[in-house]
Amino acid sequence: MSKYHYVIVGSGLYGCVFAYLAKQAGKKCLVVEKRNHLGGNAYCDNIEGINVHKYGAHIFHTSNKEVWNFVNQFAEFNRYTNSPIANYKGRLFNLPFNMNTFYQMWGVTTPEQAISIIEQQKKSANIGEPENLEQQAISLVGKDIYETLIKGYTEKQWGRKCTELPAFIIKRLPLRFTFNNNYFNDRFQGIPLGGYNKIIKALLEGIDTETGVDFFDHRTHYEQIAEKIVFTGCIDKYYNYTFGKLEYRSLKFETQTIDTQNYQGNAVVNFTDRETPYTRIIEHKHFEPENPVYFNDKTVITKEFPMEFNGSNDPIYPVNNQQNTDIYNKYKALSMQEHNVIFGGRLAEYKYYDMDKVIEKALSDGKREFKQQN
Repeated sequence: MSKYHYVIVGSGLYGCVFAYLAKQAGKKCLVVEKRNHLGGNAYCDNIEGINVHKYGAHIFHTSNKEVWNFVNQFAEFNRYTNSPIANYKGRLFNLPFNMNTFYQMWGVTTPEQAISIIEQQKKSANIGEPENLEQQAISLVGKDIYETLIKGYTEKQWGRKCTELPAFIIKRLPLRFTFNNNYFNDRFQGIPLGGYNKIIKALLEGIDTETGVDFFDHRTHYEQIAEKIVFTGCIDKYYNYTFGKLEYRSLKFETQTIDTQNYQGNAVVNFTDRETPYTRIIEHKHFEPENPVYFNDKTVITKEFPMEFNGSNDPIYPVNNQQNTDIYNKYKALSMQEHNVIFGGRLAEYKYYDMDKVIEKALSDGKREFKQQN
């Protein structure tokens, strides 16, 4: 007889939410995590009393009230609003593209003026059916916005020239003709007071966990002690790369403590020129101005450097071009034939999920698995 109903591989949000639902349904679970901490990419370090988003900015936003109510069971959220700044060779612009951006770019003060310039630039480009990302972007927002705020950032992010990237990567670029710097349109938004670790700890309360253990080093053991496996890792590795390796982009994070109260005046500053090697700087204290250490003379920043996934670093987001999609679909077809394995999360589904969508999917899969009713 199996020791556990479920062995859950990976302690990111999908795995933690599934484990929580399983426990609520009276099931016994074991969560196995390769890293030396729980929480996946949502994990926070605590440095100088500041909750530091170890794997990049995690800003919770959703329009799904069920998901919002679910996470609020485990932590109180503040009213943080994501309003990033773009730095292009020392010039600052508000994001997303809105009337503040257009004023900073051209000095225009009305939507009509901004629309006129954008339409004129789009017309001058004379692009028919876009053949690459550069043409797609210019056909949507014009040359100035593309060259200042998109080109360099995108080339750093993907490690390829925009002319070498497929057009469908940028299917749309929202233009906002209002003075609104709120990056997200979602109904709910915020940061959990005290960091995401509070949520992870609450989700996994009373559940067996193992950290610093690679599932693949002990695969037979875990398969023997579980009735079912919930797998949240790379699906191509699960199937021993039968159809080839899927491509991912990775990030290197350089975090440092600085002896100043306020380094850049904003939580997120994107560097959109090609020459700056990092894509953005996160100043973590601005996520939680309620924190008593907010006015201390110490701050923590993190620079993010995009790079290729090489097997020794972390796979962060998928390269969803046609070649990789075709490979993934073959793995997905295999996964659909499994009776004792559940695949979930961004690596297992080769999909760049926002946090709320990961939770939504875990709730849906859990309800179906445990036959819970709304």
